[in-house]
Amino acid sequence: MTGSNTEAAGFAVYGTDQGGPFVLVSDHAGRAVPPALEDLGVSAEDRARHIGWDIGIDGVGRHLAALLPAVLIEQVYSRLVIDCNRAPGHPTSIVTVSDGTPVPANEGLTPEQIAFRHTTILHPYHARITQELDARVQAGRPTVVVALHSFTPEMRGFKRPWHAGILHNHDTRLAHIMLDLLRQEGLTVGDNEPYALTDTSDYTIPLHGEKRQLPHVEIEIRQDLIADEKGQKEWADRLARLLPQAWAQFCKTYGTAGVTDAPAMQDNKQKADLSRDQMQIQVRL
Repeated sequence: MTGSNTEAAGFAVYGTDQGGPFVLVSDHAGRAVPPALEDLGVSAEDRARHIGWDIGIDGVGRHLAALLPAVLIEQVYSRLVIDCNRAPGHPTSIVTVSDGTPVPANEGLTPEQIAFRHTTILHPYHARITQELDARVQAGRPTVVVALHSFTPEMRGFKRPWHAGILHNHDTRLAHIMLDLLRQEGLTVGDNEPYALTDTSDYTIPLHGEKRQLPHVEIEIRQDLIADEKGQKEWADRLARLLPQAWAQFCKTYGTAGVTDAPAMQDNKQKADLSRDQMQIQVRL
């Protein structure tokens, strides 16, 4: 249950569990490439762009883990190797082109090569999250899954106005509380913007939050706001202050168990999000 810069295949663990409810996960924090894949055929400059990782979220997550305190489980490999927020077999799990940049090493992979990335990177990362959550649930502890991401300020010529986004799907309760608290800070915060969380666009929250019926929230922060350590600390300080407030409000309203009843897990907007996602694969960068 504890971790202090512990590394293993496909993930790294930071922070310590000192009894709080939060488990932090970061699917795109790393930008390493396994030596056997060399540079994937992608320049160092492109691998350092938003296509390679969630810029700045590593610093935010590690500062936040120290402040809460909480355990943070990070993916250490670049999303260009395999996207750990996609289910195995998803069309954008291993991309051949990302935001116009070809990824030659991902072309024409055999089933065995794909399976190798699953078994050495994707599955160990999610198994470590599962281990953390299993231990807490078995101990009867209230547990909140917090997924941390960042997004590029501009995509396909559109300048994104949001400072942050709160993503949700079936269970909107904690997400809406956090959304309100961030907006009270005077921030422009997207409600399922710049992306919508759906059953198929994401993997981590559906698997570890929704399937387990644990309270959860997915937070996206605009990358120019956390590109340096000052911004990373600022956002970590903000989240370390607001997440406990959001949890306290959640417990007051819904109780500490946080088990989601089926009727509360559907509304027309969420069904529309799912329908949209089924019609068009959403690439999230």
